[in-house]
Amino acid sequence: MASIRNEVLLQASAGEVWDALRDFGALHRRLVPGFVIDCKLDGAARVVTFANGLVARELLVDCDETTRRLAYAIVGGRAAHYGASAQVFADGLAASRLLWIIDLLPDELAPTVGAMAAQGIAAMQRQFNNR
Repeated sequence: MASIRNEVLLQASAGEVWDALRDFGALHRRLVPGFVIDCKLDGAARVVTFANGLVARELLVDCDETTRRLAYAIVGGRAAHYGASAQVFADGLAASRLLWIIDLLPDELAPTVGAMAAQGIAAMQRQFNNR
């Protein structure tokens, strides 16, 4: 199983980043604008449209307020398995670190998914570091 790990320092408090991350239906407006261009809630899932035209249905697995961790899974599509989590950690009073881990099968999808994750991280940096 491929595992893609991204960690990024953001110039916003952990509370501010967590508030955007946990807003499951506002991914395109609050966390990664430009990378995700639309997001619609559908029960416990969200239908995400990426800037490259890809559409994914992501199921909410867990949203833990105490640990500031959100987990989700993509169902359908090319991946036999896609599970991901993002967690926010304080880094002083005005900064935070976000850890995003994606586990997927088959391994051959890792380069494509890894490149998309890098674009997502860049969108987070633009959202929180260029204010």
